[in-house]
Amino acid sequence: MLRSRFYAPATPRGTALSAHLLCLGLATCASLAALPHSAQAQPSASAPATPAARSYSIPAGPLAAALNRLGQESGTLISFAPDTVAGLQSPGVQGAADVGQALSSLLAGLPLQAQRDASGSYVVRRVAQAAAPAAVAASAADGAPSITLPELRVTAQAERSATTEGTGNYTIRSTAAATGLQLSPRETPQSVSVLTRQQIEDQGITSIGEAARHITGISAISSDSDRTDLDARGFYINNYQYDGVPTFVANDFFGASMLDPILYDRIEVVRGATGLMTGAGNPGASVNLVRKRASSKTFTGSATFSLGSWNERRATLDLSTPLTDDGRIRARVAAMADERDSHLDRYHTRNRALLATVEADLTPDTTAWIGLEHQAKRPTGVTWGGLPMVYQDGSATHWPRSFSIGADWTEWNTTSNTTYAGLEHRFDNGWSIKANASRLDADYTSKLFYLLNEPDKNTGLGLGPYPNYSRQSFAQNSGSLQATGPFDLLGRKHEAVVGLTGSQSNYTYGNHAYTATPVGNIFEWDGSYPEPVWGAFRPLGDDRTRQTAVYGALRLSLADDLKLIIGGRETRWQSQSLTETRKHNVFTPYAGLLYDLNPTYTVYASYTDIFQPQNYQDAQGRYLDPVTGKSYEAGIKAAYLDGKVNASLAVFRIAQDNVAVQDGDNMIGGTGNPAYRGEKGVTSKGFEAEVSGELARGWQLIAGFARADARAADDSRLQSQRPNNMAHLYTTYRLPGNWSALKVGGGLTWRGGTYATTTTTSTDVEARRDQGSITLASLMANYDISRQLSVQLNVSNLFDKTYFDFAGSQIYYGAPRKFTLTAKYDF
Repeated sequence: MLRSRFYAPATPRGTALSAHLLCLGLATCASLAALPHSAQAQPSASAPATPAARSYSIPAGPLAAALNRLGQESGTLISFAPDTVAGLQSPGVQGAADVGQALSSLLAGLPLQAQRDASGSYVVRRVAQAAAPAAVAASAADGAPSITLPELRVTAQAERSATTEGTGNYTIRSTAAATGLQLSPRETPQSVSVLTRQQIEDQGITSIGEAARHITGISAISSDSDRTDLDARGFYINNYQYDGVPTFVANDFFGASMLDPILYDRIEVVRGATGLMTGAGNPGASVNLVRKRASSKTFTGSATFSLGSWNERRATLDLSTPLTDDGRIRARVAAMADERDSHLDRYHTRNRALLATVEADLTPDTTAWIGLEHQAKRPTGVTWGGLPMVYQDGSATHWPRSFSIGADWTEWNTTSNTTYAGLEHRFDNGWSIKANASRLDADYTSKLFYLLNEPDKNTGLGLGPYPNYSRQSFAQNSGSLQATGPFDLLGRKHEAVVGLTGSQSNYTYGNHAYTATPVGNIFEWDGSYPEPVWGAFRPLGDDRTRQTAVYGALRLSLADDLKLIIGGRETRWQSQSLTETRKHNVFTPYAGLLYDLNPTYTVYASYTDIFQPQNYQDAQGRYLDPVTGKSYEAGIKAAYLDGKVNASLAVFRIAQDNVAVQDGDNMIGGTGNPAYRGEKGVTSKGFEAEVSGELARGWQLIAGFARADARAADDSRLQSQRPNNMAHLYTTYRLPGNWSALKVGGGLTWRGGTYATTTTTSTDVEARRDQGSITLASLMANYDISRQLSVQLNVSNLFDKTYFDFAGSQIYYGAPRKFTLTAKYDF
């Protein structure tokens, strides 16, 4: 059951204790749990006088956000259940009013009432049907006024309760990303991080790759102008989900990291092996992109326009409207258009994104939806890879941050279109059944140019050309059917989820032959390198993969304080390429045990795994069984201030089994190709800590630290180009009183040192390049000019640090200081 949310004035003691949450260890955070109940946002025992009138400027928009704002500005305790306000829009309030009058304005036209108790606090509830004919009723309890309006039935789904849009929060109440069961972060026996809608907007995030830099445990490394590779716990992330439906991402050539988050309510990341919900993949993490929904029964929306460094011009529009008078059928459109240059010479891009969806309440308990998602990028002057990190003599290179190997003719066009539909029915006994279906069509056409070898330090000569003109396409049909709900056994209530899922994908790729000219002196490069003479298109691959699976999980209440989650997935995987067919049937287990130490803290331990098919053969010509990634995790989680603040501390170990290694001098029978055998391979261990949520009235924070030490089978450090240690922090604060129109914030990201090694091509010199630890700062300020219009300034890389990412034995420089000014208008 969802709990109400509370907003109350912070006492001096509460403020001090909130500051302690800036630490990342739960031991420090324990002071919050030790607070007397009265200090945790509880009303005083004596009833105060009615608060004096003051001036408010709360814009129209989601009701939850409006109530949050009123509670913050007035210093009044306002409680409500998230289901009560889900999908409702408030007309806002402008001008002088006391709290009761302001509440009346916020609830105008809605089927809700706000009742004031003896302490001066308010509770927002649905209107009882018997009281519906009255426009205003009196509270029989204490004579205080309560606001009562005509009844309108409001239905709220469990899934919607997890929506972050309109809440203003940096944390989430529940998620089903790890197990398929709708659980709070504290009830989930794996590490889960969520980037909410509010954080995306506060930080001005415009791509998934950029968002990943602010998620605990995710390493985001840019290898060129249009790709950011994401890793977690030492493993490449190739598991993406859209509304919980898995999509396999073999590489980032299709631009997954460059998707614009304007279409999504939130980004959920489950770290560790996630085979229960995703099937095949790597054991680092999965990324779930949760789309916005057409849930509003009143017309609402917003429009933004941004101007930024390097001629950036960006506009967004997000509109929701009922299509019927009673709001049973609703529609939503979210769109983005962006055009900009870059800190890189000659780079220019045009980006577009669109989400159009319709949602209908077929009955009070049945909801259906259908939608279209479109994302497209059209960059020119792009880079492929980075710049040489060393000269031929092994000494370090130093390039201007604007220097780009992108030629005038290079381009990297990506397009993805997804059509999707769903149906959910909620039964009276608490069970629900949900069906999803989707079709993804993605393709890219690119003309790219890569640098080979190393240049001479004095002449700039020695680099080789590697142009590439390729076309690739990926299509996937996906479907799923899932049932969830409670059941009684041995006098206790438990929960279950069971599902069927299937997908079929087709990946085709190929390129053109070419004739290229020498690079010449790289120090004189200006992008005018001639476009090669391209030959005929050469098909290189046509891979068809099918996955079908049945999965299930039980959340068993062994005792009041002890829960066991146990489940599994049986997957049938088949792939057919131009030359071979492979099949695997794999069972994936899941187990998690949680024990509540007290109402605040829970300790847990879990085991999960995942499998990844591979293309290697043994001496008899048989394909090796899939690599299995086994993930062990234990930790402690906490929920403070009635769930408004979540914190976690976890330790983990991941081991890969059956990793292909060359089988001595053995060859595959009848061929000249080397044979392989499966052995234990990569191991990764470390710990992660995170705290997120509203520490005090108007103060949001998310902070995390992660350490992952990944080792190869010979115990050497794996992927030294990626940091072992990372930390991030971002916080915002809305000023109180007469300054409440202003919100300020800022953040830090830090990563430990990295290095890369190479052997120079022409001189055979062993070289190493190091990058020390990096700390980047950002700032933001948002000001409400009126109840509908606001402006926001974001500054990234505040101190203009020069740094680079490693792309193999090349380097790619990060962006210098950047400014973005955004105006937002709420309808």
